[in-house]
Amino acid sequence: MSAPLPDALRARFQQLIDEGLSGRAAALRLKLSPATGARWGLAIRRTGQARAMPQGRPRGKGKLDRAMRDFG
Repeated sequence: MSAPLPDALRARFQQLIDEGLSGRAAALRLKLSPATGARWGLAIRRTGQARAMPQGRPRGKGKLDRAMRDFG
């Protein structure tokens, strides 16, 4: 799994949105995919910022979780 895109890039994207660009137009200017721009634009409209989502498996949801609890 790759690392999330940097917060500095997200901040620059948000500046472009605040200047009036659409999410897709801001993404193309920053050389991101239009889908990423649409997702980030929606996140900015809903929450006021585009934050990286947590990555990886949620704790306690793996196949071996039950087995590890039995031995722990």
